Amino acid sequence: MSSHKKNRNIGAAVFFIIFSLLFFVLIVRFVTIQTTGKVEGKVLAAEAKELYLRQGVLKAKRGTIFDRNKEIIAEDSESYTLVAVLDEALTIDKKKPRHVVDPAKTAKQLAEYIDMEEADIYAVLTKDAKQVEFGKAGKDLSHSVKNKIEDLHLPGIGFLKDTKRFYPNGVFASHLIGYTQEVEEDGKKKLTGTGLEMSYNDLLSGKNGSVQYEGDVWNYILPNSKKHIKEPENGQDIYLTLDKKIQTFLEDAISQVDEKYSPERIMAVVAEPKTGKILAMGQTPTFHPETREGIDKSWHNEVIETSYEPGSTMKVFSLATAIEEGVFKPADTFPSGKYQVDRQSTINDHNGGEGWGTISYLEGVQRSSNVGFAYLLEKMGTKAWREAMEDFKFGQRTNIGLPNEATGKILYRYPVEKVTSVYGQGTTVTAIQMVQAMTAIANEGVMMKPYVVDKVVNPNDGTVQETKPEVAGKPISKETAKEVLEVLETVVTGKNGTGKIYNIEGYQVAGKTGTAQIAGPTGYLKGKNNYIYSFLGVAPADNPQLVMYVMVDRPHLDENESGSKPVSMIFNTVMKSSLQYLNIKPEEFVKAKTVQLPDFSEMSVSEATKWVKEKGLNPIVIGEGNKIIQQSPFSKEALIVGEKVYLKTDGPTTIPNMKGWSKREVINLSEMADITLKIKGEGYVLQQSSKPGTVVEPGETLEIQFQSPREALNKKKADE
Repeated sequence: MSSHKKNRNIGAAVFFIIFSLLFFVLIVRFVTIQTTGKVEGKVLAAEAKELYLRQGVLKAKRGTIFDRNKEIIAEDSESYTLVAVLDEALTIDKKKPRHVVDPAKTAKQLAEYIDMEEADIYAVLTKDAKQVEFGKAGKDLSHSVKNKIEDLHLPGIGFLKDTKRFYPNGVFASHLIGYTQEVEEDGKKKLTGTGLEMSYNDLLSGKNGSVQYEGDVWNYILPNSKKHIKEPENGQDIYLTLDKKIQTFLEDAISQVDEKYSPERIMAVVAEPKTGKILAMGQTPTFHPETREGIDKSWHNEVIETSYEPGSTMKVFSLATAIEEGVFKPADTFPSGKYQVDRQSTINDHNGGEGWGTISYLEGVQRSSNVGFAYLLEKMGTKAWREAMEDFKFGQRTNIGLPNEATGKILYRYPVEKVTSVYGQGTTVTAIQMVQAMTAIANEGVMMKPYVVDKVVNPNDGTVQETKPEVAGKPISKETAKEVLEVLETVVTGKNGTGKIYNIEGYQVAGKTGTAQIAGPTGYLKGKNNYIYSFLGVAPADNPQLVMYVMVDRPHLDENESGSKPVSMIFNTVMKSSLQYLNIKPEEFVKAKTVQLPDFSEMSVSEATKWVKEKGLNPIVIGEGNKIIQQSPFSKEALIVGEKVYLKTDGPTTIPNMKGWSKREVINLSEMADITLKIKGEGYVLQQSSKPGTVVEPGETLEIQFQSPREALNKKKADE
């Protein structure tokens, strides 16, 4: 027994010594940590701070793109993504749950506000996950929808805030404005896009800021924690030379021609000849910048990036060269029909080479005689014409500031190429080159460089970078430019003129038609529907305020229909509407067809609507008041019978039934009602998000669904 007791005492002593040593080591370790604050060379306070330190990104606001009248073309708008927290561990206080407690009830209530079936929502809410989203139905939610869901006070339901690029006008100069988006390649995010949104991305995007704070394991800010904020540097705002009204005129006209004639493509540009400002630029095929619908058909800005043979619109500049060289004598004559270039090559006039006998050079221009211009080339010399093409900047970029600009190509090696170039065959150009060259004709011989960015404003410091009009060259004299305009006016007004269809009532138009052959794999394409039809014109002819170029490629024409018809539908409509909008008075009014408006503020609503109806106009009353506080058009303006007159009252603003309205009419209403539009589709109004008679507040967004005539016809056939 004693030996056993002795052994136990020894064992106890050993254990005591071991534990004493361990305790001593712990005490030393504790004292060391307390005094130095370090473990293995690492500062514990820093490690603790790192454990609880949270960092977030303060996103910079992307710059807004405006038209020249400060109308918004593209802007960032807030959007929200719906999320649901399913992890019960996040709930500390059962009275204040942070997770979804009742999936069935939550699904039923959410189904009223997002485009998703109740059963599908329930399936999402019962997944084995900590947090879930709701796919497309839960993304891009508006602020008003977010507020309505928040008012339900559903446990575990929250939102992630984001921004989305918003294009309030829908399809609107889409290839010029463009878009940007992030795509993932090889695990890395890469920015892609088109147009101004891409080429000016560095200015528009700005620089993100950051915020640092101390948070708990659930990422909530700890009480009394300090926040360190680095403010974001917002993107710069871009003001374009585009005019929303004129662009809308152009979009509407292009859309109508596209519907009726189904051409391969359309290009059209409206510009100020005295400054080079581009007021409107449109094309088909086009696309919607938000949905990208249609971009698979053409993602190029055709006006800038596509070169083609222009046809007889090139005669504007060969005529100008002949006048500048002093060889164009309007009364001198030449034998029309055929012109022998060399043994292998013969030039024919466009009526199969029959010509019109011996005619004057003035008549040759009016009839667009290729042979007449071949003789003019003889007179002025091939060197003078080659130098003139360079002076007019053909074969060179305009440097308009848009990506991927094409140069075109001057073919001038062989005798036949030199002759065909005077009437626009062989040599290729871009639409923007044609507009730039035409500014010299319209601006007393001074050619202006085209541009689309008027100024860039930095909202962070208020600095402004303004674009000044820039002279691109002086290819002809003032006297030559004046004579060219006088000759081109006869192309529209003369009895033999090919441009008679472009005559606009009340305004003098000067311009030149074009019918260009299209090169195919084995030569030029044949057939009436295989031409490029165009018109390059200015108005008013005596003091041009606008230059306009329209090109329609391979429209489907009726048997007896001229190729100028679809082109004139765009040119005449847009040019006249634009001149009237810019308050450029016509030379004469046809009183029997127009009605001059009075000042309706002096009438009651009933009196005003009665007066409007009696004059054959269509009154659109906005609001429920008895007093008229605003009208559009203004008093003393003249309207064509059948047009709409907008009358805004002093009562609550109400929305009329807009079914069947054009985009231009809807925009007119939105400006008067001070509401924001979200446009979907093209053509005419099919549906509107607010019912007729609904009261709307200033700044409220109204969604408008348009439908083209072709879509309506297809739907009708499908229903039958």
